Order: sequence, then structure tokens, then C-alpha cells
Amino acid sequence: MATFTVIIPFYQREAGILRRALDSIFSQTLQDFDVLVVDDESPVPAENELEPLDANARSRITVLKQANAGPGGARNTGLDNVPASTRLVAFLDSDDLWLPDHLNNAQEFMTRFDGDCYWDSMQASSEFYYHFGMAELEAKEGGKRLSDAPLVIEMPDLASVMLKNWSFLHLSCMVLGRDLFEKIRFDAALRLAAEDVLFFCDCIMASKRTLLCDEAGAVRGLGLNIFHSIDNQSPQFLRQQFNTWEALDRLEQRFSRRPEDVASITLYKDRARQQALWSQAGRVRKRAAPDIGLLARWAWRDPRLLRTLVELGAGKFPRTNRQSSP
Repeated sequence: MATFTVIIPFYQREAGILRRALDSIFSQTLQDFDVLVVDDESPVPAENELEPLDANARSRITVLKQANAGPGGARNTGLDNVPASTRLVAFLDSDDLWLPDHLNNAQEFMTRFDGDCYWDSMQASSEFYYHFGMAELEAKEGGKRLSDAPLVIEMPDLASVMLKNWSFLHLSCMVLGRDLFEKIRFDAALRLAAEDVLFFCDCIMASKRTLLCDEAGAVRGLGLNIFHSIDNQSPQFLRQQFNTWEALDRLEQRFSRRPEDVASITLYKDRARQQALWSQAGRVRKRAAPDIGLLARWAWRDPRLLRTLVELGAGKFPRTNRQSSP
């Protein structure tokens, strides 16, 4: 009969990472939770990570096993198995950690301000320099201040703000009310890319009230992070960029009646095309075959890719376009 269900998608090659995440959960100042760990065919089985826990902690954890479906598919399995008594769902990536007041702050402010979607800030770090907190967001974009200490704000057009730069949002800092977690799911086919951004967008647009808290709720971990293990020299890079383009194409459909938002999405789509083609050009320079099959599939879905290829050959894009950005 817990208020919170914590969902952890689990796929790690290094022992001890899940135990570290679970320790941060059981160190919360609010202890009204149960935990769903979705073992996504992890090389290190989830059960092995639970062995050091005491009987009370283990009794509050359910492990669900499934064929590998990626992080979005694992989170969907968790959402499909949330107990009927749960009022709030919180996500925690298995390589991240929560700070002690994360759940307490989420419950307090969602109750006080009748919110059904909540994020707090990711703790700043040099490794993940592009994350920024809600105070910086307020300074850039304004918003309505609901609390000063800690700072809590809401944005009347948060979805449009998110399209400019979504680095103030992170899944390990997100909490959802029942009206949202019962009906909204991740697009699991977009693994390696932007399934979380689509999920954020859908939650924001369906939410009756989204709250943003500046107090840090999570610490970015240093375990296996699928996205950050892929650079433009990785075999998976083209697939990642194609999935990113697909996610952006779906976002564009959601915002089709908002020209300024479509313009922002168009810029991201252009960047995905350029980075994908630069990566394949790099393979050719190293005498490796490009992924012709995936390029053909992309071009069939998106004829603009061929025009980008011509522009690339004409030298219209500077070398800096090959660098990824959050």
C-alpha cells in the first residue's frame, strides 16, 4: 500500500551499480515506497545485486525479467505493473543516485500545488556539464514562482520551452501522478535516441499542472550509459541519429499547428541528418563500408536526406556540425 512505486530499468555489465542506486532509495527521508526493477536481460542479473540487502528491503523490491527491449521498453513494463494502490511513480536510472529529499519534496509540492507531473534538478557535475537547474531555467525563460525556498516554478508553455533545450529535464528527477502514468508510455522502438523527450512532451501536454523544483533530487551516475557510450565513430551512431530523426518527426506532428516550435524541431532534424552523414563519410575515409541499408531506409522516409548529402558534398556544412550536442 505504498504511495510511491519506483521504477528502475536495469541493464548493466558491472556489479554493484544497482546496489548503489538502491542504497540511495532506501536512504530517502520519505520511506513510503515499493520498488520495481525491470531486468532487461542484464549481463549482471538483478537478483545478484539484491543479495547484500536485508530481508525488509528485499521484501519491498519486485524484480521483473524480460527479453531485452531497451530502456523505454523496460520502463513500460514497470508502468504496466504498478500496483493499484500506488499514487505516484518515480523513475531512477540504475546508474544514477537520488539525494535524500527527492521523494519527500515531490510528494510535498505535488500535494501542496495539486501537480501531477514533477521534476527537480539534476545535481551539477563536470562530467555532465550540459545539465542545468530550474533556477537557471527561470532566469532564462521566466515562469510563475510558487515557492522561494526551495524554488518551485511552473511554466505556462513548458513544452515549447523544452524544445529549445531539454537539458533541465532528466528521468531520474521525474515523478508522475496516476492520471499520467496509467495512460502515457515510452516509444520503445526509439532506443538509443530520444524516447525520453517524446515521453516528457506527452506528459507535459497531458498534465494538469507540471512543477519544477530547483533543489537537486538526483546525481548523474557513471555506470553503463547507452547514449554516452556512442560517439560518431561507433557502429550504432547512424541508428541513433535515425531514431533521433524519427522522434523529432513525431514531435513535429504533435506541434504541427505551432510554427515557431516546428522551426525549432526542423533545426534539430537538420542536425541529425548532418551528423549522420558526417559519420558515414568518416567510415568511407577509413575504408569501411557505410550502412547503405539504413541510409536507404532513411532516405525513403525522409527525401531531405539526399539534399543534405548533396550539400555536404558541396562543403556547405562546417566541420563543427559533426559534434553532438544535448
